[in-house]
Amino acid sequence: MDLGLKDRVYVVTGATRGLGNAAARSLVADGAKVVVTGREETRALAAAAELGPNAVGVAVDNADPSAPERLIAAAREHFGGFDGVLISVGGPAPGFVADNTDEQWQSAFESVFLGAVRLARAAAAELEAGGVIGFVLSASVHEPLPGLTISNGLRPGLAGFAKSLADELGPRGIRVVGLLPSRIDTDRVRELDALSADPEATRAANESRIPLRRYGTPEEFGRAAAFFLSPAASYLTGVMLPVDGGMRHGF
Repeated sequence: MDLGLKDRVYVVTGATRGLGNAAARSLVADGAKVVVTGREETRALAAAAELGPNAVGVAVDNADPSAPERLIAAAREHFGGFDGVLISVGGPAPGFVADNTDEQWQSAFESVFLGAVRLARAAAAELEAGGVIGFVLSASVHEPLPGLTISNGLRPGLAGFAKSLADELGPRGIRVVGLLPSRIDTDRVRELDALSADPEATRAANESRIPLRRYGTPEEFGRAAAFFLSPAASYLTGVMLPVDGGMRHGF
Protein backbone atom coordinates (compact mmCIF):
# COMPACT_ATOMS: atom_id res chain seq x y z
CA MET A 1 0.00 0.00 0.00
CA ASP A 2 1.34 3.41 -0.97
CA LEU A 3 0.79 5.75 1.97
CA GLY A 4 1.50 8.81 -0.17
CA LEU A 5 4.32 9.97 2.09
CA LYS A 6 6.99 10.55 -0.54
CA ASP A 7 8.52 14.03 -0.16
CA ARG A 8 6.00 15.14 2.44
CA VAL A 9 7.58 17.12 5.27
CA TYR A 10 6.88 16.54 8.96
CA VAL A 11 8.14 17.86 12.27
CA VAL A 12 8.46 15.11 14.89
CA THR A 13 9.23 16.27 18.42
CA GLY A 14 10.89 14.15 21.08
CA ALA A 15 12.34 12.02 18.31
CA THR A 16 15.81 11.22 19.63
CA ARG A 17 14.51 7.99 21.17
CA GLY A 18 11.37 6.09 22.02
CA LEU A 19 8.04 6.54 20.28
CA GLY A 20 8.94 9.78 18.51
CA ASN A 21 12.04 8.20 17.04
CA ALA A 22 10.08 5.13 15.93
CA ALA A 23 7.55 7.35 14.16
CA ALA A 24 10.29 9.34 12.45
CA ARG A 25 11.94 6.13 11.23
CA SER A 26 8.71 4.86 9.70
CA LEU A 27 7.99 8.19 8.03
CA VAL A 28 11.45 8.34 6.45
CA ALA A 29 11.26 4.68 5.40
CA ASP A 30 8.16 5.53 3.36
CA GLY A 31 9.76 8.52 1.67
CA ALA A 32 8.89 11.45 3.96
CA LYS A 33 11.29 14.13 5.13
CA VAL A 34 11.44 14.94 8.82
CA VAL A 35 12.68 17.53 11.26
CA VAL A 36 13.48 15.63 14.46
CA THR A 37 13.86 17.34 17.80
CA GLY A 38 15.32 16.71 21.21
CA ARG A 39 16.46 18.85 24.10
CA GLU A 40 20.16 18.04 23.58
CA GLU A 41 21.76 19.17 20.33
CA THR A 42 24.17 16.24 20.12
CA ARG A 43 21.35 13.72 20.42
CA ALA A 44 19.11 15.55 17.95
CA LEU A 45 21.89 15.68 15.38
CA ALA A 46 22.82 12.04 15.97
CA ALA A 47 19.21 10.91 15.55
CA ALA A 48 18.93 12.81 12.28
CA ALA A 49 22.24 11.40 11.03
CA GLU A 50 20.99 7.85 11.66
CA LEU A 51 17.87 8.61 9.61
CA GLY A 52 19.88 9.83 6.63
CA PRO A 53 19.64 12.79 4.25
CA ASN A 54 15.87 13.11 4.58
CA ALA A 55 16.15 14.15 8.22
CA VAL A 56 17.52 17.17 10.04
CA GLY A 57 17.95 17.54 13.79
CA VAL A 58 17.02 20.62 15.80
CA ALA A 59 17.61 21.05 19.53
CA VAL A 60 14.52 22.49 21.22
CA ASP A 61 12.63 22.18 24.46
CA ASN A 62 8.88 21.78 23.88
CA ALA A 63 8.30 24.17 26.77
CA ASP A 64 10.13 26.99 24.94
CA PRO A 65 7.57 29.45 23.51
CA SER A 66 9.85 30.04 20.50
CA ALA A 67 10.00 26.32 19.60
CA PRO A 68 7.02 26.20 17.20
CA GLU A 69 8.26 29.04 15.01
CA ARG A 70 11.78 27.61 14.91
CA LEU A 71 10.64 24.12 13.96
CA ILE A 72 8.27 25.14 11.20
CA ALA A 73 10.91 27.47 9.81
CA ALA A 74 13.44 24.61 9.85
CA ALA A 75 11.05 22.40 7.87
CA ARG A 76 10.58 25.05 5.21
CA GLU A 77 14.27 26.01 5.11
CA HIS A 78 15.66 22.49 4.80
CA PHE A 79 12.93 20.73 2.84
CA GLY A 80 10.85 23.47 1.24
CA GLY A 81 7.54 22.64 2.86
CA PHE A 82 5.52 21.74 5.92
CA ASP A 83 2.80 19.07 5.80
CA GLY A 84 2.32 18.08 9.40
CA VAL A 85 3.61 17.59 12.92
CA LEU A 86 3.69 14.74 15.41
CA ILE A 87 3.90 16.11 18.94
CA SER A 88 5.63 13.61 21.20
CA VAL A 89 6.99 14.48 24.63
CA GLY A 90 8.80 12.33 27.16
CA GLY A 91 6.56 11.16 29.97
CA PRO A 92 6.27 13.33 33.08
CA ALA A 93 7.66 12.27 36.45
CA PRO A 94 5.98 9.17 37.89
CA GLY A 95 4.42 9.19 41.33
CA PHE A 96 1.20 9.02 43.30
CA VAL A 97 -0.85 12.03 44.37
CA ALA A 98 1.12 12.60 47.55
CA ASP A 99 4.48 12.17 45.82
CA ASN A 100 4.47 14.75 43.04
CA THR A 101 5.56 18.28 43.83
CA ASP A 102 4.22 21.57 42.50
CA GLU A 103 7.45 21.95 40.55
CA GLN A 104 6.95 18.59 38.84
CA TRP A 105 3.38 19.50 37.94
CA GLN A 106 4.45 22.89 36.59
CA SER A 107 7.32 21.46 34.54
CA ALA A 108 5.09 18.77 33.05
CA PHE A 109 2.34 21.26 32.26
CA GLU A 110 4.79 23.51 30.42
CA SER A 111 6.23 20.71 28.26
CA VAL A 112 3.53 18.05 27.96
CA PHE A 113 0.47 20.31 27.77
CA LEU A 114 1.19 23.96 27.02
CA GLY A 115 4.12 23.19 24.73
CA ALA A 116 1.91 20.84 22.71
CA VAL A 117 -0.88 23.42 22.54
CA ARG A 118 1.52 26.09 21.29
CA LEU A 119 2.98 23.84 18.60
CA ALA A 120 -0.43 22.66 17.43
CA ARG A 121 -1.69 26.24 17.32
CA ALA A 122 1.30 27.37 15.27
CA ALA A 123 0.97 24.40 12.92
CA ALA A 124 -2.73 25.12 12.43
CA ALA A 125 -1.87 28.63 11.27
CA GLU A 126 0.70 27.36 8.75
CA LEU A 127 -0.83 24.18 7.33
CA GLU A 128 -2.88 23.97 4.18
CA ALA A 129 -5.60 21.48 3.22
CA GLY A 130 -4.22 17.95 3.53
CA GLY A 131 -2.07 18.86 6.52
CA VAL A 132 -2.18 16.91 9.77
CA ILE A 133 -1.48 17.48 13.45
CA GLY A 134 -0.81 14.35 15.50
CA PHE A 135 -0.44 13.89 19.25
CA VAL A 136 1.32 11.03 21.02
CA LEU A 137 -0.77 10.70 24.16
CA SER A 138 -1.31 7.67 26.39
CA ALA A 139 -3.74 4.96 27.38
CA SER A 140 -4.35 7.18 30.44
CA VAL A 141 -6.66 9.25 28.21
CA HIS A 142 -9.27 6.53 28.85
CA GLU A 143 -8.17 5.01 32.15
CA PRO A 144 -5.80 6.32 34.85
CA LEU A 145 -2.57 4.38 35.21
CA PRO A 146 -1.33 3.61 38.74
CA GLY A 147 1.69 5.64 39.76
CA LEU A 148 1.41 8.10 36.86
CA THR A 149 -0.72 10.80 38.44
CA ILE A 150 0.66 13.72 36.43
CA SER A 151 0.18 11.91 33.14
CA ASN A 152 -3.33 10.93 34.24
CA GLY A 153 -4.10 14.58 34.85
CA LEU A 154 -2.65 16.07 31.67
CA ARG A 155 -3.16 13.55 28.85
CA PRO A 156 -6.99 13.48 28.92
CA GLY A 157 -7.08 17.28 28.79
CA LEU A 158 -4.77 17.30 25.80
CA ALA A 159 -7.00 14.74 24.07
CA GLY A 160 -9.93 17.09 24.65
CA PHE A 161 -7.95 19.94 23.14
CA ALA A 162 -7.09 17.76 20.12
CA LYS A 163 -10.74 16.87 19.61
CA SER A 164 -11.74 20.56 19.74
CA LEU A 165 -8.98 21.39 17.29
CA ALA A 166 -10.20 18.68 14.90
CA ASP A 167 -13.65 20.27 14.87
CA GLU A 168 -12.21 23.71 14.18
CA LEU A 169 -9.74 22.70 11.47
CA GLY A 170 -11.88 20.16 9.65
CA PRO A 171 -13.54 22.75 7.39
CA ARG A 172 -10.05 23.75 6.20
CA GLY A 173 -9.18 20.15 5.28
CA ILE A 174 -6.66 19.79 8.13
CA ARG A 175 -6.79 16.61 10.21
CA VAL A 176 -6.05 16.17 13.92
CA VAL A 177 -5.35 12.70 15.33
CA GLY A 178 -4.07 11.11 18.51
CA LEU A 179 -2.24 7.88 19.29
CA LEU A 180 -2.70 6.18 22.65
CA PRO A 181 0.19 3.82 23.37
CA SER A 182 0.13 1.53 26.38
CA ARG A 183 2.85 -1.02 27.02
CA ILE A 184 5.30 -0.38 24.19
CA ASP A 185 8.78 -1.76 24.85
CA THR A 186 10.64 1.54 25.13
CA ASP A 187 13.23 2.78 27.61
CA ARG A 188 10.48 4.74 29.38
CA VAL A 189 8.28 1.69 29.93
CA ARG A 190 11.21 -0.43 31.06
CA GLU A 191 12.16 2.34 33.52
CA LEU A 192 8.61 2.35 34.90
CA ASP A 193 8.63 -1.43 35.29
CA ALA A 194 11.98 -1.16 37.07
CA LEU A 195 10.38 0.99 39.80
CA SER A 196 8.63 -2.13 41.12
CA ALA A 197 10.20 -4.61 43.52
CA ASP A 198 10.22 -7.28 40.81
CA PRO A 199 10.38 -5.80 37.27
CA GLU A 200 10.12 -9.19 35.55
CA ALA A 201 7.01 -10.13 37.51
CA THR A 202 5.52 -6.70 36.78
CA ARG A 203 6.09 -7.14 33.07
CA ALA A 204 4.62 -10.64 33.13
CA ALA A 205 1.55 -9.36 34.96
CA ASN A 206 1.10 -6.57 32.42
CA GLU A 207 1.50 -8.98 29.50
CA SER A 208 -1.14 -11.27 30.98
CA ARG A 209 -3.67 -8.40 30.71
CA ILE A 210 -2.88 -7.76 27.04
CA PRO A 211 -4.87 -9.95 24.63
CA LEU A 212 -1.80 -10.32 22.39
CA ARG A 213 0.17 -11.33 25.51
CA ARG A 214 3.20 -9.17 24.83
CA TYR A 215 4.45 -5.59 24.85
CA GLY A 216 4.37 -3.80 21.52
CA THR A 217 7.54 -2.89 19.70
CA PRO A 218 8.50 0.69 18.86
CA GLU A 219 8.41 -0.31 15.19
CA GLU A 220 4.77 -1.34 15.50
CA PHE A 221 3.91 2.01 17.02
CA GLY A 222 5.94 3.82 14.35
CA ARG A 223 4.04 2.14 11.53
CA ALA A 224 0.70 3.08 13.08
CA ALA A 225 1.86 6.68 13.44
CA ALA A 226 3.10 6.86 9.85
CA PHE A 227 -0.24 5.62 8.54
CA PHE A 228 -2.22 8.03 10.71
CA LEU A 229 -0.13 10.97 9.49
CA SER A 230 -0.21 9.92 5.85
CA PRO A 231 -2.59 10.89 3.03
CA ALA A 232 -3.80 7.27 3.12
CA ALA A 233 -5.68 8.20 6.32
CA SER A 234 -7.27 11.25 4.67
CA TYR A 235 -10.77 10.63 6.12
CA LEU A 236 -9.64 10.08 9.71
CA THR A 237 -9.76 13.07 12.05
CA GLY A 238 -10.70 13.63 15.67
CA VAL A 239 -9.75 9.98 16.27
CA MET A 240 -7.82 8.62 19.26
CA LEU A 241 -6.18 5.33 18.22
CA PRO A 242 -5.18 2.87 20.97
CA VAL A 243 -1.88 1.18 20.08
CA ASP A 244 -2.00 -1.32 22.88
CA GLY A 245 -2.38 -4.91 21.70
CA GLY A 246 -6.02 -4.86 22.80
CA MET A 247 -5.32 -3.82 26.40
CA ARG A 248 -8.24 -1.38 26.34
CA HIS A 249 -11.29 -3.59 26.59
CA GLY A 250 -13.95 -0.94 25.99
CA PHE A 251 -15.14 0.07 22.57
